[in-house]
Amino acid sequence: MAAPWAHGPFFELHSLGAGLVFADSLGNLAEALAGNGSCGAAVVQAPPGTGKTTLVPPLLANLLAANTGQGRRPRIVVTQPRRVAVRSAARRLAFLAGRPLGDTVGYTVRGESHTSPNTVVEFLTPGILLRRLLGDPGLEGVGAVVLDEVHERGLETDLLVGMLTEVRQLRDDLTLVAMSATLDAHRFAALLGTGDGGAPVPVVDCPSALFPLETTWAPSALPRLNERGVNLGFLDHMADTAAAAHAAALAVDPGVDALVFAPGAWEVGHIAARLRRNHAARTGGAPPTEILELHGQVPPAEQDKAVSGRRPGGPPRIIVSTSLAESSLTVPGVRLVIDSGLSREPRRDAARGMQGLVTVSCSRASAVQRAGRAARQGPGTVVRCYDEKSLAAAPANPTPEIAVADLGAAALTLACWGAPGGVGLALPDAPPPSALADTVEMLRELGAVAADGHATELGKTLSRIPADPRLARALLAGAAAVGAQKTAEAVALVSGDHRAPGADLTKLLTLLRSGKDPGSRRWNEDVKRLKGIVARESRVARQGKPVTVTAAGVPSEESVGFVVALAYPDRVARRVPGPGSQYLLTSGTRAGLPAGSPLSGHEWLAVAQVARAQGRDAAGTGAVIRSAAPLSAESAHQGAVHLATDTVTASFAEGKVSARRERRLGAIVLSTTPVKATADQGRSAVALALETQGLSLLRWSASAESLRRRLALVHRELGAPWPDVSDAGLLGCLQEWLAPELEVIAAGKPAGSVDLTEPLRRLLPWPEASRLGELVPERLAVPSGSQVRLGYPDPGDDAGLPVVAVKLQECFGWAQTPRLVNGQVPILFHLLSPAGRPLAVTGDLASFWAGPYAQVRAEMRGRYPKHPWPEDPWTVKATARVKSKM
Repeated sequence: MAAPWAHGPFFELHSLGAGLVFADSLGNLAEALAGNGSCGAAVVQAPPGTGKTTLVPPLLANLLAANTGQGRRPRIVVTQPRRVAVRSAARRLAFLAGRPLGDTVGYTVRGESHTSPNTVVEFLTPGILLRRLLGDPGLEGVGAVVLDEVHERGLETDLLVGMLTEVRQLRDDLTLVAMSATLDAHRFAALLGTGDGGAPVPVVDCPSALFPLETTWAPSALPRLNERGVNLGFLDHMADTAAAAHAAALAVDPGVDALVFAPGAWEVGHIAARLRRNHAARTGGAPPTEILELHGQVPPAEQDKAVSGRRPGGPPRIIVSTSLAESSLTVPGVRLVIDSGLSREPRRDAARGMQGLVTVSCSRASAVQRAGRAARQGPGTVVRCYDEKSLAAAPANPTPEIAVADLGAAALTLACWGAPGGVGLALPDAPPPSALADTVEMLRELGAVAADGHATELGKTLSRIPADPRLARALLAGAAAVGAQKTAEAVALVSGDHRAPGADLTKLLTLLRSGKDPGSRRWNEDVKRLKGIVARESRVARQGKPVTVTAAGVPSEESVGFVVALAYPDRVARRVPGPGSQYLLTSGTRAGLPAGSPLSGHEWLAVAQVARAQGRDAAGTGAVIRSAAPLSAESAHQGAVHLATDTVTASFAEGKVSARRERRLGAIVLSTTPVKATADQGRSAVALALETQGLSLLRWSASAESLRRRLALVHRELGAPWPDVSDAGLLGCLQEWLAPELEVIAAGKPAGSVDLTEPLRRLLPWPEASRLGELVPERLAVPSGSQVRLGYPDPGDDAGLPVVAVKLQECFGWAQTPRLVNGQVPILFHLLSPAGRPLAVTGDLASFWAGPYAQVRAEMRGRYPKHPWPEDPWTVKATARVKSKM
């Protein structure tokens, strides 16, 4: 007996599932989703080519129709990470169901929609669904959501996992299914389960549908990557390898098509061009081969042609693709894969403030996915243009995009959702805290988020624009300054996946306008769409005001640079004087232009993309400008006006105050001139210098140093009210003791001419100050009648003693060692010879006379016979004279 879900008002699953492996798992999925008369949530783990994308949405449509009644049409929305996959999946399901596209089955991608009120299954990109969620958090009219290819860990898909799990907490009738070819199933089951009271949702597995696969290794003699990116010689090796492998395969089976994986659109074009040239040069009646390209810049019709399979009687095909064809598409006829082992992934350099795509080795999981394309419809072969060691050294899985990508759009989405930073959401991975903090600060500067992290009205407006928030704001603000057409062209130029020749965006714009660039058609569509957005959002409120910028007379040839500067004011750059093509960005980063760039020599650039690099392209800076447009100093200032500063900075050095007026645009110094510091500026400069460099900047006379040391000893022994004259203590009360002197130094008087003795006396406590000479006298009266100067320890010395250096003969008869500070601190005696050389150090005179003196006498009386060296120092009169004068 057929299962009730197999026949429904919308789809006949028995006919749809013919020949598809996942058809045998439909019952398990239906059972997993059933509960309390409604559908719940599940994770589907099924290898490529099993038919999960084709069969799961119709199953959900039939299940929901059975639960909600025949009269209702709850929509099933299915996300695919790429537009070509969206169109391909929708067309295939519509064809198998025998319905016209746009009726029961439809799709929506940016700028294109084929749906109707009758649509039950709608395929779309994750970005489209995110914007729908922000506009309709309850997803009214949607009965189920299928998130396909979640293993790719795209940023938007990760956000959808968290947001939809939260929606299910409010809508227990919303079905949620996550699907992938290679997935940490139990982890995602736990994440989706947060909407079901915490229990993990069921996991439905499906056996592999792959046929036997042969692996061949064909590494190039040249390295895959060099300092400028992908090695051109390696790309030529790939093209030649693909041609030879395909010819060999055709000799065995004329029905074999080949799929070549390259890291990016430019590399796809290079390999395809070489294949066409080589094929045209062949002689001897070789069969024709169709060379097709598959990437985001290819027109939709060409993309559909590449993924739809060979037409009956058509020539064999070689399809050169980016990772677009890695997992979300099945290309009919492909039995041979040639893999570069490279992929292009986003990377963020927080230290330099750079973000962009870099070419890296693909993960081992991606390599398996690519190879599997050759064995979906029969035995296949994969030719890896690298060695086994490189594969073993590759990361196991793709890096989650949330960990390395620019977080601007994601952070704004979370702020609009009411979960700033993703707090409280069941995200597969949290965004990196440092990158998130920088992004939120950028959004605050745009006015897109408030102090509490939630979105402002402007932020909500920007979230409706399918572009990076900085470009979205530039679109709105620039339209008022240079016009909607030019602004839309510039934004489409920067946001699209275009390669600027020599990093020159204006040259790229000329190629796109003329239709000579492969991406011209897509770019024109984007321009038209962006102009429509400008018209719709022309009066966006920001604190009650429209988003505008003051820009007088921006020349037409600078419109691209001006709009880029509005979007990325931190990347406005000025040429660094000297040889080479180094530029300093307002962010403080230095970057170089590619060798031979037509932009070389321009004084100012608005940089759209800058990336880490080495070699001559980086001009010795470690970073290379990938795309930029020239602009004048005036336009640069207008575009980054909030970074402009005009300040007077005073400094205190070498005992004098000096000041300079400095005009800056971020880190770029526009001008600097000497000026006279004001009194306030001078005081601040002196105070800052003293705080950072210490009191040694001032001149300490002998009397000032002596007073400070005496005060330090009294404070050490007696504490308050005696002042703390350590560096920290004095710096903490500068205005209390040094205010008048700071004024005269700030006014220009050299610090060396200021005596600090009197300023220190301002700290003396009264009436205690009258006892200073008693507690810590400057001189000590010794038995000979001399007044000997006392030396006091440094202010920072916590155990030092006052010292008196005196000739030994001047202390005869002195048995009791004198003490200072109310008798608390003994004096340390340095007893000297008649020539002033040290003989002994003691803090106990009585012990010295009774012991060590005898040895000193024995050694010294022969050397100094004219001076008294009595055997009994207790009774002899102290003297500073020789015997003849005593």
